[in-house]
Amino acid sequence: MPKSAEHLPGPPDGLDAEQLATALDGVHRAGVPGVYAEVRAGRQVWRGASGVADLETGRPVGPGMRQRVGSVTKTFTAAAVLQQAERGRIRLDAPIGDYLPQTAPGERGRRITVRMLLNHTSGLAEYLPYAFPSLGAWPSLPDLSPTSLDDNRFCGFDRAELISMGVAAPPTGEPGSTPGVYSNTNYLLLGRLLEEVTGATAEHCITRNVIDRAGLRHTGFPAGPRVDGPHARMYEALFGLIDPPRDYSVYTPSWVTTGAGLVSTTEDLNRFYGLLLAGRIVGRASLAQMRSTVPVIDQEGKLIDYGLGLYPTKLPGGGVFWGHDGSVWGALTLSWTRADGERQMSVAMNLARWNTLDRAGRPLRHPIDDALAAFRRTALTGA
Repeated sequence: MPKSAEHLPGPPDGLDAEQLATALDGVHRAGVPGVYAEVRAGRQVWRGASGVADLETGRPVGPGMRQRVGSVTKTFTAAAVLQQAERGRIRLDAPIGDYLPQTAPGERGRRITVRMLLNHTSGLAEYLPYAFPSLGAWPSLPDLSPTSLDDNRFCGFDRAELISMGVAAPPTGEPGSTPGVYSNTNYLLLGRLLEEVTGATAEHCITRNVIDRAGLRHTGFPAGPRVDGPHARMYEALFGLIDPPRDYSVYTPSWVTTGAGLVSTTEDLNRFYGLLLAGRIVGRASLAQMRSTVPVIDQEGKLIDYGLGLYPTKLPGGGVFWGHDGSVWGALTLSWTRADGERQMSVAMNLARWNTLDRAGRPLRHPIDDALAAFRRTALTGA
């Protein structure tokens, strides 16, 4: 068992501490500098960590460290939007142009609904290649290079500026058509929508109505480029183009905000998704809408079923799990909760985009992928 593992006592609900620790060690041995996780089964809780938080000093990673959780933020933003819908301030099937005529002008503003933003069927393009020009047709070779990552480290993007990049770009499809195409532009627009209907910043709205409501003690939007509290350095490989991977733990989060800007812990994420799926963050009717999915092409070109800010994954013998994954430069986080709330896993890693790409821009399988799949299977099914 890793030195930093904890096994909190409870009834025999199926957590094997030694098995979990071995599987987590496997992720580290496969190439991730540091990995940490919390797994829950009923009242039983296991927390573990393996590897280092800092490659230079050898400082060990710990199970309670804070992490930039990337697109896991989208579930929080979607929950805040659904709460406003419950209060009658937002209609999910109303055109976004009704609320933001200057931000989403013209025909597309009249055709794209709030729901289409939530489930990525708006047809709005990803702004990322325009904010980071060296990424080219992300994530395709040969145009990809890491230059923009360094250029933008302390760049103070304006949310409206990023939205305008996505709105001005060629659309990825007709509004409402499927499969949709995953785009952070959608969730920055939802942040502007929250500001329009509440009169507060989107970050304040999400903090007050979602984070505080869930009682999360270590989750929030960072005010600057540094992560407060215990955290690991975050190493970005950019599909093998940065070798050795470079530390991007100090990075201004203005490029992601309501799409992927949160910092959290594995404990907080398990608590949040447990409460959400229990109908304690949004009502049961809203939760049912969040779990109504459509086919969407994700950023790696894979087809997934996507709801309103969360999506399902199925494991043989384990049932259906709901949650989200998320990455920013140097950090990857996964959080999954079984539909009945009785089995949960949140895992954080301080390495991102370890796969190299084939000529079509598709990630090639890496030993880390297999080790991570094995840990997920162990955590969520006990197999």
